Amino acid sequence: MHAMNGRLQFVRSKRWMQLIVASVGVVGVGLTGCSQTAVSMRQAIDQPNSSAATAPQPDRSAIADAEALVAIGPRVAGTPATEQASRYLEEAFRQAGYATEVQTFTYSKFVDRGSTLTAGGFTLEGRAFNGSTSGNLTASLVAVPNVGRTEDFAQVDVRGAIAIVQRGEIRFLEKANNAARAGAIGLVIVNTEADNFWGTLGGEAAIPVLSLGGAEGQTLLSGSTSDSVTLNVNAIEETVTGRNVIAYMEGVTQPEVLLGAHYDSVAGSPGANDNASGTAVLLDLARQMSDTPLAHQAWFVAFDGEEDGLHGSRSFVRNAQPQFLSQLRAMLNFDMVGINDRLEVSGAESLTSLAKSVDGSIATVGESGGSDHIPFADADVPVLFFTRGMEPNYHSPRDRQVNASLLDETARISIALLERLLTSGS
Repeated sequence: MHAMNGRLQFVRSKRWMQLIVASVGVVGVGLTGCSQTAVSMRQAIDQPNSSAATAPQPDRSAIADAEALVAIGPRVAGTPATEQASRYLEEAFRQAGYATEVQTFTYSKFVDRGSTLTAGGFTLEGRAFNGSTSGNLTASLVAVPNVGRTEDFAQVDVRGAIAIVQRGEIRFLEKANNAARAGAIGLVIVNTEADNFWGTLGGEAAIPVLSLGGAEGQTLLSGSTSDSVTLNVNAIEETVTGRNVIAYMEGVTQPEVLLGAHYDSVAGSPGANDNASGTAVLLDLARQMSDTPLAHQAWFVAFDGEEDGLHGSRSFVRNAQPQFLSQLRAMLNFDMVGINDRLEVSGAESLTSLAKSVDGSIATVGESGGSDHIPFADADVPVLFFTRGMEPNYHSPRDRQVNASLLDETARISIALLERLLTSGS
């Protein structure tokens, strides 16, 4: 199909559609397997459970979709698990009556291939900071008082040593730079909580930098100087291929609304609330709308690569024709909607007011960053972000369950909102 009225340009190739953009490919659903360059996360937790997720059914509920995605395991962009999840989504959309495509995109990603600290005969699992150099170093471990300011390093001698310091108060990169200037050859940052965390330096460090959970790191931090330890930061930059799953009714080239949710998760987390919950609501809406006029006014996009920096939504927006975006009346984004009773919205005032008119219990909050509505807002598309806020299992292996009634409530409110927006012309 040629471009019509400046809309997002597509051409038909066999029975698939392909974006006319050199940097973005479209892969048919028949693709099996994944390129070796796109799959290098070696952790067993990132491998898909091929028998875990059952095939979607036309009358499937939102909670069943969420459970199926969780059963696949951590859906880290560029891994077989995420490809398996994308195939599940394609099939679900097709069974609901929609045409589907996979929009692929690539980006550079910092990947930790297994970083550790070995001390006293025990090997502790750490996490490399994004922006750290790699290295395998053996040296004495020196505890730095306080949080690693310049004056804190002045109190100890870390020359030729591996420094260990508490998280908090100043930026990670500042700690790393202070350590390097003081002569340390490596740095360990201990979390204030028992669990470990994924950290980003916000720049490039001159030395390897590793995080440890508080449960393991506090003992080491309490000593002044220890025997030799081995710091192994094993991380690389690699090219990742992401997969956005797009669904629409055949022939609908210019929707009035775009509904989105990201389906990827962080490493080690099965991502029930973040964000199988939003993805399940997206599928539920597609099914409920399929036999109504609403379906011919909407596109549905399950974004990949959100956890690595909104790469899927940024790619979609970057490669859309300006007229396609300017003719969108709204972009609705669903992220973390399966835990916590209170549904929150943020975005364009006209849309948040409309949401409040649908259900007065909805809380309107300030600007909420960090999800896939942001690139659309930056392109002047009116956005409405649905979330239920932070919860204790965020980005952890414990993120395994969501509340079915909360998913259903989110979908019910969204349908009512869309009916007012599109049918009544609000």
